[in-house]
Amino acid sequence: MPEPEPAEWPLQGLDVPALKAGGWQPMPFAEFVLKIHGRCNLACDYCYVYESADQTWRTRPTAMAPEVLAATTARVAEHVSDHLLEDVSIVLHGGEPLLAGEAAIAGAVEQFRAAMPPPCDVEVSIQTNGVLLTDAMLAMLDEHDVGVSVSLDGDRDGHDRHRLRANGRGSHSDVMRGLNRLAGSHRRLYRGLLCTVDLDNDPIRTYEALLETGPPRIDFLLPHGTWSAPPPRRPVEGGGTPYAEWLITVFDRWYHTPRKETGVRMFEEIMNVLLGGQSQSENVGLSPVAMLVVDTDGTLQQVDSLKTSYAGAPETGLNVFDHSFDEALWHPGVVARQIGRAALAPTCETCGVRDICGGGAYAHRYREGSGYLNPSVYCPDLMKLIEHIGRTLQRDLARAQPTRSN
Repeated sequence: MPEPEPAEWPLQGLDVPALKAGGWQPMPFAEFVLKIHGRCNLACDYCYVYESADQTWRTRPTAMAPEVLAATTARVAEHVSDHLLEDVSIVLHGGEPLLAGEAAIAGAVEQFRAAMPPPCDVEVSIQTNGVLLTDAMLAMLDEHDVGVSVSLDGDRDGHDRHRLRANGRGSHSDVMRGLNRLAGSHRRLYRGLLCTVDLDNDPIRTYEALLETGPPRIDFLLPHGTWSAPPPRRPVEGGGTPYAEWLITVFDRWYHTPRKETGVRMFEEIMNVLLGGQSQSENVGLSPVAMLVVDTDGTLQQVDSLKTSYAGAPETGLNVFDHSFDEALWHPGVVARQIGRAALAPTCETCGVRDICGGGAYAHRYREGSGYLNPSVYCPDLMKLIEHIGRTLQRDLARAQPTRSN
C-alpha cells in the first residue's frame, strides 16, 4: 500500500468545498494516460518511476489486466458521454509500454475506439524508449494509427550517460535503429522526441543530434527535482541559472536558423503565451490541466511525475472499478492544477513572468512541510529563459513594424 499522504497543500489548505459552493466547476478530463505495462527494459538513472521517492511500482501488477482495461475503457466512455466531449487523447505509457506486446496494444486501441460514443474522436499515441520499435511493431502501430514519441537524450555519449540497460550497456544504438525505422516508412506516426536536459551535454551538439531523424517536434524536459531533493546542479539558494543558459543556447540556434528545422515545444509554448495565446503544455502558462493517469492496477492518479515528491504523492485513493472520473475531478491535487493563479505561491503574485511561467511544472514546486504552494525549484532559470525569449520577440516585432514617413 502507498504511504499515507502528508497533510500539506493542497491536501490541506485548499478549500475545494468552498470553490464548489461558489460555482467553480472543473474542466473534464480529455487526456488519459494508461500505464499498460509497469516495467521497463532500460534502467535510466533519472527515472521518476523507479528511482524516486515513490516506489509503489514494486507492489503493482507488471501489466494492465484485461479487466482493468475494460473498466478503464468504460469509464472513459462514461466521461465522454457525461460531458459531450468531441475528442479525447489516449496515451499508452509505462514503464515501457511496448513490453505489453503487439497483440495487447492492438487490442487496447481497438477497444477504446469501439467504445467511444460518436462523434467523439480518439487520438491514440504511445511514449516509448524506442528499443522495441521493430518492423512488426511499427506495422501494427501504423495499422491502428498510433502516434509515436521517443525518448532520446542527444548523441551517443549524451544519451548513454543515463539511458542504460540494467547490465550497464548503452541503449543509443538500439534506439536509433528504431527511430530510423519510424522516421522512414512510418513517418506519418512520428510525433517527436523527448529529451531530458543534462548540463554535462553540449547544448548545440545535443540539439543537432536530435535533428538527425527529422523529428516534427522536440520536447526538452527539465530533470525532475523539488526544493527538498533539488535537480542536479540547481542551487536552491540562488547561485546561477545553469539550465536557462543551456536552453538559451539551444533557443538561439533554433530560432535564428533561416529555415525551420523542427518545433521545440517549450520555446513555442512560451512564445505563444507571450503573444497572448493559451498554453497547451502543463509546464507553461496557467491553462487548466485536464489529464488523468490510470496505473496497471486501475488506480487513478494525478500526473505521475509527482512520484519525485514523496511516496504516494500521485495517488487519489480512487480506482476505475469503484469511482467515476468525475470524482477524481474534485480531488484537491487535480483542482489545484485547474484553478490557475489561485494555485500559485504568494511570492509568484508580483512576478513579471507569472502568467507565462505559470509557476513552472507542478512537481517541481514541492517542498516538504508546505507541499506544492511554492515557486518552481527552477524559478531563476525559468525567469531568465522567458525574459530572453521575450526580448528576442520584442526586437523582431519592432523590426517588422513598417516605417512611417512624414
